[in-house]
Amino acid sequence: MRIKCCGITRPEDARYAEACGADAIGIVVFSPSSRRSVTPERAREIFDAVGPFTTTVAVSHTASHEDLKKILALYPDAIQISHPFVFREKPAAKVIRVIGRNDPLPTDCDAIIVDESHGSGKNFDLSHARDAVQRSALPVILAGGLTQENVADAIRQVHPYAVDVASGIETAPGIKDHKKIAAFIAAARS
Repeated sequence: MRIKCCGITRPEDARYAEACGADAIGIVVFSPSSRRSVTPERAREIFDAVGPFTTTVAVSHTASHEDLKKILALYPDAIQISHPFVFREKPAAKVIRVIGRNDPLPTDCDAIIVDESHGSGKNFDLSHARDAVQRSALPVILAGGLTQENVADAIRQVHPYAVDVASGIETAPGIKDHKKIAAFIAAARS
């Protein structure tokens, strides 16, 4: 099972998640309403904290094309976006589109993430997540309310390509709990 630890705000948390076996780290940029949003400079510092085999994901809810250009200038491996940007040319980064319950399944991206939580800890909708996995030709990532206690069961029920966790591994928004990171990754891989 692939695992993304999201909402990383400190390099030491990125390094710890990587050491525990996280496949990807997510950094929120250009999302001022998020308590996990960091500056582009801080995002670069966090991206630089991990090795070449850990995927770096820039997460944003921006609707600004200018912000998107600045995000792509950070050279993340992937961008996770909820705004329906249209790309004339395929960006250098992989594109992960966020979908909610009533959204159509996109095909103009590399993966989709079923997430109505946006880091709030709101539990995912089981029937919607299963439906997305069954109907999508693209990899589907599951997010929303995942914790070390429920992730293994969620994986068994939904069969996603990957899981994404933010609030389930925190002591406060953006402050990761290293014990929770290790326990979550162990549970997801069990």
